[in-house]
Amino acid sequence: MNRCIQLNVRDNIAVALRPLVKGEILTVGGRTVTLQDDIDFGHKFALCEIPAGENVLKYGLPIGHATAPVQPGQWVHVHNLASNYMLTRK
Repeated sequence: MNRCIQLNVRDNIAVALRPLVKGEILTVGGRTVTLQDDIDFGHKFALCEIPAGENVLKYGLPIGHATAPVQPGQWVHVHNLASNYMLTRK
């Protein structure tokens, strides 16, 4: 069974398909990543460095932006990700 999935080739995150453990080494979309955090089922982790302010891409589209620098293998969630929804809503 796959441990994670990159939903679109443009994505800079992947999604855990089962609970993942800090230190696991995964190859996703041609990138090898060592997890920096435990990742719960359905949660996201970075596939590459994501600078603060850069868009986080899921499904090939921005779902928000990093509020702090994110390193490969780090958990991506509300502690380091903010929605862009309120920035574009009028």
